[in-house]
Amino acid sequence: MRGKIAVFVAHPYCSTDSANGVIAALEPHYRFKLFGKHSLEDDFFDDVDIVAVPGGIGDAQTYKRLLGMHKKRLHQFIDDGGHYLGICMGAYWAAHHYLDLLDDIKATQYISRPETCTRRPHAKAMPVTWNGEDERMYFYDGCALHGDGDFDTVASYSNGDAMAGYQGRIGLIGCHPESTHHWYNKPTYMKPYWHKNRHHKLLQSFVDGLMER
Repeated sequence: MRGKIAVFVAHPYCSTDSANGVIAALEPHYRFKLFGKHSLEDDFFDDVDIVAVPGGIGDAQTYKRLLGMHKKRLHQFIDDGGHYLGICMGAYWAAHHYLDLLDDIKATQYISRPETCTRRPHAKAMPVTWNGEDERMYFYDGCALHGDGDFDTVASYSNGDAMAGYQGRIGLIGCHPESTHHWYNKPTYMKPYWHKNRHHKLLQSFVDGLMER
């Protein structure tokens, strides 16, 4: 039986583009339900394997207004054996000041880290290494994952910081493997970097690995 993923959507803060990309990448192998900032039924997560929080435009106040109300429920879901998938902003929101799902791992703006290859947050095809293979993955002010806690790194930025990986049943990705074709039309310099859905397969493999934890 296919696993089920509950995807948080609150456009533009958790954008429909990112949510749709997650569904497009994983739909052949997973089923989906959506939720937002509103109250949930008591049994909403009972048939869910993974809660996914995708990317968008957000900050601390946005978190409190949209996702903060679900913090207790998400902790209970994970304590009961559930999994969390955070992409870009969803990865930031797993950290201490937000959902507080991580032990001694920080999610920090990559552009602020030492020896980064860029100091600008705008869209770019970020050079990363994913399971030993070089990739150019869609990036928009994504996080680096670092600290003293145990973290199983799947992908790294050029400065060596983790870009994607797992801590327990928490899976985090700083870039956007769920990106779809139209993301690469503007700005036009991104057009040559369209991955032709290859990154969707990387995301599927990542989520399959999360499910096994």
